[in-house]
Amino acid sequence: MEEQEQQQQQMLVNQNEYLEEGIHIATKAKAQGMERFVYKVREDGLFLLDIASIDERIKIAARMLARYDPSKVVVTASRTYAIYAAEKFAALISARFIKGRVEPGIFTNPNRQEFMEPELIFISDSRNEKQAVNEASKTSITVMALSDTDNSTKFVDFIIPVNNRGRRSLAFVYYLLSREVLKERGAIKSNEEFQYKVDDFEAKLETK
Repeated sequence: MEEQEQQQQQMLVNQNEYLEEGIHIATKAKAQGMERFVYKVREDGLFLLDIASIDERIKIAARMLARYDPSKVVVTASRTYAIYAAEKFAALISARFIKGRVEPGIFTNPNRQEFMEPELIFISDSRNEKQAVNEASKTSITVMALSDTDNSTKFVDFIIPVNNRGRRSLAFVYYLLSREVLKERGAIKSNEEFQYKVDDFEAKLETK
């Protein structure tokens, strides 16, 4: 019991916050490479991701991202809920952002007007953004990805296991990543100095 309490104190947030945001609720499919992040299978067949693994991977990802020149980092997002959160994240860490479909050749064809030579690409969903992953695999670009249990891990260098479809889950993970990257860079010294809330990363539903 004491060990469990100590582990929770070392987490970025209380374990209950992760659970409330549904960051651990995955799909009913399990791709090769994602087995190690699964905690258990729910009665309805949905896989549940291990909270400790999610927390640890967010910490490592933040440390890695902080070591890169921001101008050499590209963040991609194609799903509606991911776009809003990922764009906010990219802006806060001063990275470049690609919304929607990644055009063929953008990372491999110097003749393209939009040609980029990033050192790291941060993927919101390897299924929807597989063009970016495939192009990165042909170069020396590091690929970091938010990965649900059904996402392919092929050519992904660093996986952050997470529910990458849920609106609140995406807002929460990008909120934490933004905060932790800025702390690792020394731009802020504490959580209290981070002036944003999870709601600031959450896609707003259109009302008629």
